[in-house]
Amino acid sequence: MDEANEDLWEVVATAAGMTQANLITGRLASDGIRTRLRYEAAGTIYAITVDGLGEVRILVPVPDWERAREILSASYDDGDLPWNKEADDLVIKSNGTKT
Repeated sequence: MDEANEDLWEVVATAAGMTQANLITGRLASDGIRTRLRYEAAGTIYAITVDGLGEVRILVPVPDWERAREILSASYDDGDLPWNKEADDLVIKSNGTKT
């Protein structure tokens, strides 16, 4: 990471490994928020998540930090999500039952 731009990005979340970090960055990306990851290479190479070695810090641009925190703090139930009715209809037609 470029030290000159270090103050333009802020840690918004910390993940316990790359899998969780990718889920968090995907959630932010779906709302148009850019991310950067900061982590120790050894944790990734050896897949170790002990004593902070596998810790991954997710950074976002400072202007997006508050919105990113709101996005990450929200939780959803199935009823809250905008399901695509056409996709549901295709599933019903392909196997005769709704899944």
